[in-house]
Order: sequence, then structure tokens, then C-alpha cells
Amino acid sequence: MFRFTKAPTYLLLSALFSSSIPAIASDDNRLPEMGTTASSTLTIDKEREYGDAYMRMLSASQPVINDPLLSNYVQALGHKLVASAEDVRTPFHFFLIQNPEINAFAFFGGYVAIHSGLFLHAETESELASVMAHEIAHVTQRHLARRMEAEARNSPITMAALIGSLLLTIAAPEAGLAAIHATTAVGIQGQINFTRSNEKEADRIGITTLAKAGFDAYAMPRFFGRLADQYRYTSKLPAMLLTHPLPESRVTDSRMRARKYPLVNLSPSEDYLLARSRIVARNAGLSDTSALNWLNRELKKAPPNRRKELNYGKALIYLDNDKYELAHQILDPLLAGEPNNLFFIDAATDLDLNQKQFDRAIARLNNALKMSPDSNVLRLNLANIYLESGQYQKSIQILNRYSYDHPNDINGWTLLAHNYAKIGDRSAELAALGELLALRAQWDKAIHNYTQAAQMAKLGSMEQARYDARIDQLRFQRQKFKALQ
Repeated sequence: MFRFTKAPTYLLLSALFSSSIPAIASDDNRLPEMGTTASSTLTIDKEREYGDAYMRMLSASQPVINDPLLSNYVQALGHKLVASAEDVRTPFHFFLIQNPEINAFAFFGGYVAIHSGLFLHAETESELASVMAHEIAHVTQRHLARRMEAEARNSPITMAALIGSLLLTIAAPEAGLAAIHATTAVGIQGQINFTRSNEKEADRIGITTLAKAGFDAYAMPRFFGRLADQYRYTSKLPAMLLTHPLPESRVTDSRMRARKYPLVNLSPSEDYLLARSRIVARNAGLSDTSALNWLNRELKKAPPNRRKELNYGKALIYLDNDKYELAHQILDPLLAGEPNNLFFIDAATDLDLNQKQFDRAIARLNNALKMSPDSNVLRLNLANIYLESGQYQKSIQILNRYSYDHPNDINGWTLLAHNYAKIGDRSAELAALGELLALRAQWDKAIHNYTQAAQMAKLGSMEQARYDARIDQLRFQRQKFKALQ
């Protein structure tokens, strides 16, 4: 399909608080405090406002992966876990960041980010799910809000100044850190203890969620133990171990908790393995040669029933390097064996697009849509094929509905902007680009785009009325956003 460092938020906030949390007594043998006591400081609605603001700023500053296939996968996996979690008080949003570092992080409003590098180190879906379950627990237990409450209660800084500094830190980390350190100065030991408490609580609750969702509870200590062993004697730790310390007591504790649950023998998840190969091929920061070498090494030790997923990754690399015959040799039998597999349909569509076999791709996608009419992947692929084949009105018809259903997906607005540019509808193009700017918290530019669009539209037309109404909405959103700072 079409394809289009600052520190992450929870990681960044850990650093931000590193010299500001007062000392708290620690007892590794005592269960950490449960609960959501932060409601006296931050309401759930306010957290959701902050989460939306942070997500928009991250979209402007981080390489967020907007691949519909991968987004569908992590959303489905995340929501399977959320369905088994307790104390869920906010919708959850899962997304990927292209970063080879092993890390995941959570922030206000139920946002959970996964680094693409995590897929290279999590050997099973249960291991990936264990990390996500841990981050879900950070959200349900409102760890960030509770830390902020403690900070406001025990230091001269006001909550407004604290939140402003957090928001500033995402936009400009050095400025944010300077702002917070200018107003607070207390010992680092308290922050370490508080972090250990949060991490143990997230482990405990996360492993329960993992088991209830039907995953292997032993995946959490297995993944933790492998990371701890791998980086035991290195001076350069991955981001995940800097922000989620792994002392031996924590690894041991997770092993003891896993023993409370029965062993489960899960078949390898095809979707996980396909997503992993797709990330290796396109989103792991590897050169094509290195990615092929990685896939070939895995193929040598993979059992026969796991080779098709690795070959799929190789097909993507061949496709991206215009080696279409080699890509066909792999993809054609894969698609024949699983004609409704979205990963294979998407890759075959890419092949057809590059070889200008538009009718074949359109026929395949329309057949697939009869089986899965609400599939985001199929709808976007079909809209893209219509765009590339010059059938702009058909593409626009799909995308108008898609963007209405998914207003926060940049893919729909990007394709709409391309379509409108092709047919010379400058006002509609400016409006679509305005939505992209708003999704990156670039409010002034978004309003400017819509103002220009309204001026171009016919006086008194529905289009002009719609653009004017959207300008009012964007101004209100800008005002709310600035109030958070």
C-alpha cells in the first residue's frame, strides 16, 4: 500500500521527574499500592484532553507509523487485552513509532505507543502482549496522574505550571526540562522508589490481564529475563530498561506471579508473524540487505509452518526494490493459498499498482470487500488504486466516507488532498490539508487553510458554510489546547 530523536512521553516524563519526586519508603516484599487516587487532581475528562494534545504533538515530532495493516494489528491486539483489564475508564488508542530501540510507553487518555524495534526482540505474540498489558496497567492505575499529584503536593510548583512544562517538554524537550528543573529540586532516590512501585504494580496487574486475555502468562518473565541477561554487562541500555528498570527482584517476582496461572500452548499467531516481517522489511530501520539477511537467518531455523510469514517479508523487500518477478514468485502462491489474507492482498495490490495492472487490483479488492466491507485496509487500498488509475471521483467517494468514520487517520486526508489536487479543486485540497495540520496541533496553519478555502468557495454555498463552521471548531480547539499550556 502507499507509504508515506525526541524522547517518548512516558520515558520523557520519567526523566522530567527524575529530580523532583520526594523520597518514599520502599519495601520490595510489600505489594505496591493499588488504586486511582489521582482523581482529586485530574479528572478522566481532563486526562483525555491532555492525551489528545500530546498525541497531536507527537504526530508532528515523532515518526508515527500510519500503515493501516500494522495499525489494525496493534489496535486489535491492544483491545483484546483491554477487554480483559480492570479499572478501564477511558478509550484506548494503540500506535506504532518507527524506532529501532526496544521500548513502549503510555500517556494520558489511554494512548499506548510501541516502538517498531520491540517486534525484533519479542519472539512471540504473547511476549509483545505482555509489554502492552504492562503499559495498559500504567494507564488504568493512572500512574502518571498520581505522580503529578505527588509532585504538586510536595513541591512549590503549581499543577498548571507542571502541566505546562510537560506539554512544553514534548514540543521542545530541552526547554521543558529547563522549566521544570527551575522550579523544583529534590532528591533522586524518591523517584527511583516511586518508579519501582509503579513498575511492580504494572507488572502485577499486567500479568493478570495477559492471562485473562488468553495469552501465555509466562511470556512476561521470559521476555524480562531475556532482556536482563542480554544487557546485564553492557554500559548502553535500551530505552526500555532505562525507563522500566529490571532488577533481579522484579524478574523473580514476575516469575512467581506467572506460576499462579496454568501453562497454555498457543499456536504461533500468523498475524503477529506477518506484522513482524512487515516491520523488518519496512519499519525497523534496517537496510534492505540487512533486512533480507535477518529474514534468511530466521528462515534457516524456522519450522515449515512459519516460513510463509518470513517469505512474505522478503517479497515486500523485492517489491520495494522493483524486483517484481521475485516478488511474484513468493506472493502468488501465498495469495492462492489464503485469498482473503489482508497482508497478501495488500502486497499484491502494491505489485499491481507498480505494474499498472489497475483492473486486476480493483477486481481483487472489490471481491475482498464483499467478505469484509468495513475493512480499513481494503477501503484505503481501493481508494488509492482509483487515485493512481485516474478514477478520482470514485476515490473521493470512498475517502469522504472513510474520513468521516476515521477523522484522526492521516491516510484518508492525505489521499483526499491528492485527489482534489488532481481534479483542480483547490479549496477542497486546502481543507483536507488543513485537517492534516490540525492532527499535528498546527492550529494557526489549519485555520489559515480553511480561511483560504472559504474565500475560494462560492458565496453562500454549502461548501463555504461547512468551511466557516470548521473554522469555528478549529478556533475552539486551539483555545482549549492553549489553555492546557
